[in-house]
Amino acid sequence: MDELGTSLDVGSSPGGSDQAELSRMIAMEQQKAQFQLKVHNFTDVCWEKCVEKLSSRLDSRTEACLVNCVDRFVDTTLAITNRFAQMVQKGGH
Repeated sequence: MDELGTSLDVGSSPGGSDQAELSRMIAMEQQKAQFQLKVHNFTDVCWEKCVEKLSSRLDSRTEACLVNCVDRFVDTTLAITNRFAQMVQKGGH
């Protein structure tokens, strides 16, 4: 049963392909949610860092700041992801 008190019927074989497909779909949705959370977080940080006053257009300074801020988040995320991948390949050490 899930948090709402309902149960999911994933087929008659608990270890079968239905269960594997459900697990894969859940993992994909979790990855999407994590990605959206990261985007939301760096949007907040970059907005606070770069946007000093609201107007109908971004000036070139604000736009450059936002681009650089997001680029740094992407670079950092990739570096951390690569480091964790290396650690996993080496057996988690």
